[in-house]
Amino acid sequence: MSSPRRGTAVKAAQFALVVLVMSGFMTVFVVSARRMLGLHIGVIRALSGGLVSLAGLGVFNLVMQRPEQQGILTGVQFGSTLLLTMGFLAAWEVVLPSGSIGSPAGWPRALKSRVARGRRYSHIVSIAVRHGLRPYLRGRSGEGAAGGAARLARPLRLALEEGGPTFVKLGQMLSTRHDMLPREFVRELSRLQYQVSAAPWPAVEEALVAAYGVPLETHFKEFEPTPLAAASIAQVHAVWLHDGGKAVVKVLRPGVRPVVERDLDIIRRLAAMLERRTRWARAIGLVELAEGFAASVHEELDFRVEAANIATVRAARARRRQDDAVRLPTVHASLSGESVLVLDWLVGEPIGAATRLAAADEDDRARWAHTLLSTLLDQVLVDGVFHADPHPGNILLLDDGRVALIDFGSVGRVDAQLRAGLKLFLLAVNSGDPAALCDALLQIVERPDEIDERALERALGRFLARHFIPGSTPQVHVFTDLFRLVAGYGLAVPPEAAAVFRALATLEGTLTTVCPGFNMVDEARQVTGGRRGGPAAGKSTGPSSSVPSPEPAVPAELLAAWELLRRLPRRLDRVTSALEQGRLGVGVRLFADARDRKYVRSLVHEVLLTFIAATSGVMSAILLSIERGPEVIPGTGLFQLFGYHLLVITAVLVLRVLFIISREDR
Repeated sequence: MSSPRRGTAVKAAQFALVVLVMSGFMTVFVVSARRMLGLHIGVIRALSGGLVSLAGLGVFNLVMQRPEQQGILTGVQFGSTLLLTMGFLAAWEVVLPSGSIGSPAGWPRALKSRVARGRRYSHIVSIAVRHGLRPYLRGRSGEGAAGGAARLARPLRLALEEGGPTFVKLGQMLSTRHDMLPREFVRELSRLQYQVSAAPWPAVEEALVAAYGVPLETHFKEFEPTPLAAASIAQVHAVWLHDGGKAVVKVLRPGVRPVVERDLDIIRRLAAMLERRTRWARAIGLVELAEGFAASVHEELDFRVEAANIATVRAARARRRQDDAVRLPTVHASLSGESVLVLDWLVGEPIGAATRLAAADEDDRARWAHTLLSTLLDQVLVDGVFHADPHPGNILLLDDGRVALIDFGSVGRVDAQLRAGLKLFLLAVNSGDPAALCDALLQIVERPDEIDERALERALGRFLARHFIPGSTPQVHVFTDLFRLVAGYGLAVPPEAAAVFRALATLEGTLTTVCPGFNMVDEARQVTGGRRGGPAAGKSTGPSSSVPSPEPAVPAELLAAWELLRRLPRRLDRVTSALEQGRLGVGVRLFADARDRKYVRSLVHEVLLTFIAATSGVMSAILLSIERGPEVIPGTGLFQLFGYHLLVITAVLVLRVLFIISREDR
């Protein structure tokens, strides 16, 4: 019995040794190929590459290790196996880049998410096709045809409404973009501000009970099942508290969160597809628009963010110690949470659908419009925190004649440096000074390493002359032209500044609804002028007003000088300290930028590899062409043996260079 057991043990040991040797070969080839290609690969790719290398080693062993060769081509065999492994990993990386499918542990979840997204995508496409939008998705619609906008506006609104809460929210945002969409679209999409169907009361009640963990009677004396208003993500109900006070409860729609997350992903993908296929999507920057919309919606899914935003805006206004004509809601913090927000009762109607607005005279309309504009400018330029989505559905016209801002789910924040840059920007526009406008713009945007300031200043001068010459009526599309100018010079607008301009564009649509003919750009110039001692705030000279005289340039220059003087002591202290300690010096270095050094290093590396590969290839060709010389074995000379090895080395180096170049081009 001992002999069979001993034989089994020997066979097991031999098998383990073979597996160990094979694993060692696989590891060596995979690690060498990965390092030669500069790749980071996962377990699946490493195992696949190891199996390929093992198969290649076996094939090359049969071809190159015949008995008469006596193992002299072992180096060529190993080199060919390494070349095969490198080619396999390189081809896999080209077809399916690393990280594109995640880790194996996440594949089931990713597959489930992909299936759900595919179903939703098919549903959305079917909605678009049913409403006649298929040609516009394919980019072959005759976009410039007369009457095309009027024919498309209503089907687009109906498709967005049927698409669900996320697409209704998208339509609401688009309805405020007078600078981007024709008036037919704006008029039709504005109906989405108010025509949103409410969620059924049983589902809402269940969501409220789940949020509080107790019956509604514990916190509320009476609850009105019929909503006061229904929005795309939430809806508002009237309640009476136990102390007799009246309030409103804003509750997240049941089950809306996963739907919104999935739809936002689809919107991003649709935006990328449309920007590739259609001119109109590229013209409006649809991908950037979709990203900003997704970030805004994410904040609105958590009412704790909105409660904190209201508190921040209220505190900032209190620091100004100014009685504002615009009311803000008060939060009942003890009754509010992630999916529920309880606010005090404000008696009024959305300003876009208010019956009092239709009956109001022109002076009242102008007063309300001016109040809203002045409030937003105060929030941006003074407080540093502002309502980032002032569309008509988020503004109430109260019964006492005042206006109120609601829905603070989206709030922008501006730091002191950016506020100073925005002030200088507005003053430079008001004074018509291209040099000051250039300085202010470079303070706002993210400045690249290389920029032609003189050319930028001349372009800004042409911009001012085109939009702000005497007798002209500046419109809100000047922001669009400014963005194009900024992008043309490689200047990146930071998200905070982009949020300011986006809020101004949204407010312009609201002000046009409140007071047709209201010129926001001209009024903003009057407001900023009044704050520094110019024309009194609130007095508008109307569309026919001309550009102010050069006198306002003096305060603008003083403000710019003040910003310089404010930073000067700190800079002087640093210079004098360095001078006193003997550390002051001027150094000029070639390739001071790390990106330049990295580029030169990679270029030299690639050139050197190419030179070595070319030299090795030429030498292998010469050696293989030599017929005479000492023979290692019959039929194979020493020079041919060296030539075969150099040929393999050449192939490995060429594959590495080609792979590096292909990765840089992607």
